[in-house]
Amino acid sequence: MKNVTLTIIALLIISGCAGIPASNQTQGTLAGGALGAVLGSTIGDGRGAVWAAAAGAIGGALAGSHIGKRLDQRDQFAMQKATMTALERSKSNATINWSNPDTGNMGTVTPTRTFQMVDGSYCREYTSMVEVAGESEILYGTACRQTDGSWKNVS
Repeated sequence: MKNVTLTIIALLIISGCAGIPASNQTQGTLAGGALGAVLGSTIGDGRGAVWAAAAGAIGGALAGSHIGKRLDQRDQFAMQKATMTALERSKSNATINWSNPDTGNMGTVTPTRTFQMVDGSYCREYTSMVEVAGESEILYGTACRQTDGSWKNVS
Protein backbone atom coordinates (compact mmCIF):
# COMPACT_ATOMS: atom_id res chain seq x y z
CA MET A 1 0.00 0.00 0.00
CA LYS A 2 1.39 3.38 -0.94
CA ASN A 3 0.70 6.49 1.12
CA VAL A 4 0.16 9.43 -1.20
CA THR A 5 0.30 12.96 0.16
CA LEU A 6 -1.56 14.46 -2.78
CA THR A 7 -5.29 14.28 -2.58
CA ILE A 8 -6.37 12.20 -5.52
CA ILE A 9 -9.98 13.04 -4.76
CA ALA A 10 -9.17 16.68 -5.47
CA LEU A 11 -7.45 15.70 -8.69
CA LEU A 12 -10.45 13.79 -9.90
CA ILE A 13 -13.02 16.38 -8.88
CA ILE A 14 -11.03 19.20 -10.45
CA SER A 15 -10.22 17.27 -13.61
CA GLY A 16 -13.82 16.06 -13.90
CA CYS A 17 -15.15 19.60 -13.66
CA ALA A 18 -12.69 21.11 -16.09
CA GLY A 19 -14.96 20.52 -19.08
CA ILE A 20 -11.97 19.89 -21.35
CA PRO A 21 -12.30 16.79 -23.51
CA ALA A 22 -9.16 14.91 -22.53
CA SER A 23 -8.26 11.42 -21.46
CA ASN A 24 -8.44 10.43 -17.80
CA GLN A 25 -4.65 10.24 -17.77
CA THR A 26 -4.24 13.72 -19.26
CA GLN A 27 -6.73 15.22 -16.83
CA GLY A 28 -5.04 13.48 -13.90
CA THR A 29 -1.61 14.65 -15.05
CA LEU A 30 -2.68 18.29 -15.41
CA ALA A 31 -4.62 18.43 -12.15
CA GLY A 32 -1.92 16.53 -10.27
CA GLY A 33 0.78 18.85 -11.56
CA ALA A 34 -1.18 21.94 -10.56
CA LEU A 35 -1.99 20.67 -7.07
CA GLY A 36 1.54 19.39 -6.58
CA ALA A 37 2.93 22.81 -7.43
CA VAL A 38 0.59 24.49 -4.96
CA LEU A 39 1.42 22.04 -2.19
CA GLY A 40 5.14 22.21 -2.95
CA SER A 41 5.15 26.00 -2.86
CA THR A 42 4.09 25.93 0.79
CA ILE A 43 7.45 24.38 1.73
CA GLY A 44 10.35 26.67 2.49
CA ASP A 45 10.79 30.24 1.34
CA GLY A 46 12.53 32.14 -1.45
CA ARG A 47 14.29 29.88 -3.93
CA GLY A 48 13.53 26.83 -1.79
CA ALA A 49 9.81 27.37 -2.34
CA VAL A 50 10.35 27.57 -6.10
CA TRP A 51 12.25 24.27 -6.14
CA ALA A 52 9.67 22.64 -3.87
CA ALA A 53 6.87 23.85 -6.17
CA ALA A 54 8.65 22.39 -9.19
CA ALA A 55 9.22 19.08 -7.41
CA GLY A 56 5.60 19.08 -6.25
CA ALA A 57 4.39 19.70 -9.81
CA ILE A 58 6.40 16.78 -11.13
CA GLY A 59 5.36 14.45 -8.31
CA GLY A 60 1.72 15.50 -8.59
CA ALA A 61 1.71 15.04 -12.35
CA LEU A 62 3.10 11.52 -12.00
CA ALA A 63 0.61 10.55 -9.29
CA GLY A 64 -2.31 12.10 -11.18
CA SER A 65 -1.28 10.37 -14.39
CA HIS A 66 -0.94 7.00 -12.67
CA ILE A 67 -4.40 7.10 -11.10
CA GLY A 68 -6.10 9.01 -13.94
CA LYS A 69 -5.19 6.45 -16.56
CA ARG A 70 -6.68 3.69 -14.46
CA LEU A 71 -10.03 5.21 -13.41
CA ASP A 72 -12.77 5.55 -15.97
CA GLN A 73 -15.57 8.11 -15.94
CA ARG A 74 -17.92 5.87 -13.94
CA ASP A 75 -15.17 5.26 -11.35
CA GLN A 76 -14.65 9.00 -11.03
CA PHE A 77 -18.40 9.64 -10.71
CA ALA A 78 -18.76 6.98 -8.00
CA MET A 79 -15.76 8.40 -6.12
CA GLN A 80 -17.08 11.97 -6.37
CA LYS A 81 -20.55 10.93 -5.20
CA ALA A 82 -19.13 9.03 -2.21
CA THR A 83 -16.89 11.98 -1.32
CA MET A 84 -19.74 14.49 -1.42
CA THR A 85 -21.98 12.16 0.60
CA ALA A 86 -19.27 11.64 3.21
CA LEU A 87 -18.52 15.35 3.53
CA GLU A 88 -22.16 16.40 3.61
CA ARG A 89 -23.87 13.69 5.65
CA SER A 90 -21.47 11.37 7.45
CA LYS A 91 -20.39 11.58 11.05
CA SER A 92 -16.65 11.63 11.71
CA ASN A 93 -15.09 8.17 11.33
CA ALA A 94 -18.14 6.80 9.42
CA THR A 95 -17.02 5.26 6.13
CA ILE A 96 -18.80 5.57 2.78
CA ASN A 97 -17.98 2.90 0.19
CA TRP A 98 -18.00 3.19 -3.59
CA SER A 99 -17.41 0.65 -6.34
CA ASN A 100 -17.72 0.14 -10.05
CA PRO A 101 -18.71 -3.47 -10.83
CA ASP A 102 -17.67 -3.04 -14.47
CA THR A 103 -14.03 -2.26 -13.66
CA GLY A 104 -13.73 -3.83 -10.22
CA ASN A 105 -12.27 -0.55 -8.89
CA MET A 106 -13.49 0.52 -5.47
CA GLY A 107 -12.75 2.70 -2.52
CA THR A 108 -13.85 4.36 0.68
CA VAL A 109 -14.15 7.90 2.02
CA THR A 110 -14.04 8.55 5.76
CA PRO A 111 -14.38 12.02 7.28
CA THR A 112 -12.01 12.11 10.25
CA ARG A 113 -12.41 15.57 11.75
CA THR A 114 -14.72 18.57 11.40
CA PHE A 115 -13.60 22.04 12.44
CA GLN A 116 -14.52 25.69 12.00
CA MET A 117 -12.20 28.25 10.43
CA VAL A 118 -11.70 31.78 11.80
CA ASP A 119 -13.96 33.13 9.03
CA GLY A 120 -16.79 30.85 10.25
CA SER A 121 -16.64 28.31 7.42
CA TYR A 122 -16.66 24.62 8.24
CA CYS A 123 -13.99 22.20 7.04
CA ARG A 124 -13.61 18.44 7.14
CA GLU A 125 -10.49 16.34 7.00
CA TYR A 126 -10.94 12.96 5.38
CA THR A 127 -9.11 9.78 4.49
CA SER A 128 -9.84 7.88 1.34
CA MET A 129 -8.73 4.49 0.10
CA VAL A 130 -8.72 3.78 -3.63
CA GLU A 131 -8.21 0.28 -4.99
CA VAL A 132 -7.38 0.07 -8.69
CA ALA A 133 -6.48 -3.25 -10.30
CA GLY A 134 -5.78 -4.79 -6.90
CA GLU A 135 -3.43 -1.98 -5.78
CA SER A 136 -4.54 0.19 -2.85
CA GLU A 137 -3.55 3.74 -2.07
CA ILE A 138 -4.45 5.76 1.01
CA LEU A 139 -5.22 9.40 0.35
CA TYR A 140 -5.68 12.36 2.70
CA GLY A 141 -7.45 15.66 2.19
CA THR A 142 -9.26 18.62 3.68
CA ALA A 143 -12.33 20.23 2.15
CA CYS A 144 -14.10 23.41 3.26
CA ARG A 145 -17.70 24.44 2.68
CA GLN A 146 -18.02 27.42 0.35
CA THR A 147 -20.62 30.18 0.66
CA ASP A 148 -22.68 28.53 -2.10
CA GLY A 149 -22.84 25.30 -0.06
CA SER A 150 -20.39 23.31 -2.18
CA TRP A 151 -17.22 21.71 -0.82
CA LYS A 152 -13.77 22.79 -2.03
CA ASN A 153 -10.60 20.80 -1.44
CA VAL A 154 -7.97 22.92 0.26
CA SER A 155 -5.26 20.27 0.60
